[in-house]
Amino acid sequence: MRLIIAILLPFLAFFTIGRPIAGIICLILQVTLIGWLPAAIWAVYALGQYNTDRKISEALGNRR
Repeated sequence: MRLIIAILLPFLAFFTIGRPIAGIICLILQVTLIGWLPAAIWAVYALGQYNTDRKISEALGNRR
């Protein structure tokens, strides 16, 4: 679901992962038609990093 949000409304994806400042910057970038594609790519990348970080913290938490 977050991936669809990241593609259609990139700025909203940042708010769902707890990065409101990046969401505001992404919204400013997304306002321009040319900036929408880089904003979508940035949101998908940030979402991937968020998922990776979450999996790593879960794996390290289970070891202890």
